[in-house]
This record gives sequence, structure tokens and C-alpha cells, in this order.
Amino acid sequence: MRKVILYISTSIDGFIADKVGSVDWINGQDENYESDYGYNNFIKNIDTVILGHNTYRQIVEELSPKDWIYKELNSYVFTKKNLSDKENIKFINEDIISFIKKLKKQEGKDIWICGGANIVNQLVKENIIDEYHITIIPIIVGNGIRLFIENDINIKLRLKESKVENGIITNIYVKREDCNKQY
Repeated sequence: MRKVILYISTSIDGFIADKVGSVDWINGQDENYESDYGYNNFIKNIDTVILGHNTYRQIVEELSPKDWIYKELNSYVFTKKNLSDKENIKFINEDIISFIKKLKKQEGKDIWICGGANIVNQLVKENIIDEYHITIIPIIVGNGIRLFIENDINIKLRLKESKVENGIITNIYVKREDCNKQY
């Protein structure tokens, strides 16, 4: 069965965007350092990306206004807005939990949860995420959009891998019930 993977960056103090929604602070301690920080290796096993409308808007308006950066992936944007689908981008206005459960049962590679916080926290609350790839950026943002909000769930995880590159720490966690699987 396909895995649902949260692959996201956060500040040391737990924010995925600053108070105006910007992510321009996501870089290592040496801003001239060049690396993909493992992205190309990660994306080889992905064929689907899930994101909310705010994350989608940020990508098309700020990060990559000329080209859809995930054109090789099946992209699903969750929104309450009535938007027309585009090539490789489907706008979804339905229950995300049911949708992800259906996707998991379909043939294909793994499913990437790109953001935002609302989607992440709905999936955490229902314990849908199989792996957490959390990249910690060496910055304290102070306030903004938190990655995780308070909830009543307790999900035990096991550290699968940890890497440090240019002051950026990437930790990969799996649910402890998956501990017997070989990676």
C-alpha cells in the first residue's frame, strides 16, 4: 500500500511560515551553499502531492509563477473555492480523510503531504500520516503558522534517519507500529 508522507520544513520554534505567510527564511546557515537537501532522492518515490489552497497560491504567485513545479506529479489542491482543474492539478472540495484513504488503496507511488498546516493537522488527528520528514531550519521565526496545533492524539514514532547539512537538520520518523518493516 502507498505511504502518506509529510515532507515539510519548520523553524526551530515550530513555524512553517512567518506571520505574513512567507517562507523566504527557509535556507541553511550559509545562504550560498548549494544542495537539494535530499529532495531529488525523496521525490523519486512520489507520484502524488497534496496541498491546501494557501500553499498552492504561494507556489504559483511567489515561488514559481511561470511553471507549475510539480508538473510530473498528480497534484490535488484542497480548497472551498470553485476552481477549474488544470493539467496535472485537480482542485478538490471534499473530505480530505476519505480522499487520502481512497488514494492509498490505488496503485502508485507514495503520497506527499506538502502543506499547509490545516491539512497536516487533520491528517495527524486521524493518524493517516505514515512517515514524517521534518526539516528544521536554523532560525527562530517568533510567530506565524505553526506546523502542529494542540490536539488529543498521541502518536508514537521511531526515528528512522537523521541528517545534518548546512545547519539544517532533517529527521525522518515512522509510526512505531511500522518498526518491524525493513527500510
